[in-house]
Amino acid sequence: MWPFITPLNLIRYLIVWRVTSSMVMLPRCLPAALSPVLGALIAERLPTRNAQQWRKALTAWDDRTIAKAQRVIGAPSVPNAAWPIESVLFAPPGKAAYGEGELVMWELKLLGPQADHALFLELILPAMEEAAVTVDVRWKQTHSIWGRFDIQSVFVARGAAWEPMVSNGRLNLDYRATPTQWAEGLTFGQEPGPKPWRNLVWVTPVDLDRWSAKPKEKARGRSVAGKTARPTTRALLDALLARVGQLLPGKQHTPDAALALLSGEEQANLWQGLSRLGFYDRYHRSSPIPKGWPGRWMGRQTFLEPFPQALLPFLELASILHVGEQTHFGCGTFVIK
Repeated sequence: MWPFITPLNLIRYLIVWRVTSSMVMLPRCLPAALSPVLGALIAERLPTRNAQQWRKALTAWDDRTIAKAQRVIGAPSVPNAAWPIESVLFAPPGKAAYGEGELVMWELKLLGPQADHALFLELILPAMEEAAVTVDVRWKQTHSIWGRFDIQSVFVARGAAWEPMVSNGRLNLDYRATPTQWAEGLTFGQEPGPKPWRNLVWVTPVDLDRWSAKPKEKARGRSVAGKTARPTTRALLDALLARVGQLLPGKQHTPDAALALLSGEEQANLWQGLSRLGFYDRYHRSSPIPKGWPGRWMGRQTFLEPFPQALLPFLELASILHVGEQTHFGCGTFVIK
């Protein structure tokens, strides 16, 4: 196993809901609809003391903004809010209309100290079961998903494979997910692909402004939409180190603590590979951020030179962990091509 990821705990759940109504309309940003509703249901199931941190996390939402997040066009703006546990709700932009029997799929990632299978079984799965049959008028709007689905399947990642935990609505209580199985068998760029990779395609919007270098450099890289500079490779790596530092056990939660996991030789190879590639892509195509989504940039970046081998493990890890702002809503992931 790549030593850099040894301290990182992560459990990935692939959730499959089967629509039970003749018509369901999903919002553009499904995670923004999932987060406040499931969060509220979790809080209502907890004892008062344990529920406080959930209710505090939900203060950025109210009944009006939750209702707006359920609309097909999505909320005009998504609060900078997240669950009080480190988590990612990942569903790339997709179609809106689903008929009876169709499947709605999304991924839940529990990270760091909260990568706990018992937490999923005791808090999150019961909240989903309640959401499947709810008649709560706060969020059950015409054609919304709430109260109109069954939990068809739940799979848990073991490396690149998905193992069934719930099949045809039946829970396997003997299944035990561990916080390290997500990495089993993954090569993290150690095996070369069929051809050199030189493209980053952002699957969800990304905001790396906090990690961007200099204002004048950002201005030169401003996107077509004029909203923000396109992400640089250096900004992406800096955001990854911040993300890893955030997830480390113990008291050191800094990018420097993440960097310290690498040997001196590994650090030298990383920076050498980054300097070879350069800070900026050579070609880029920006796409409008879908309505209802957070984030600042979306599109494709193409480099003249293939990604150096030393960078591939870090890029693959960044795509799994999500980087930048509002990762709770699935922002900040990409594919390498």
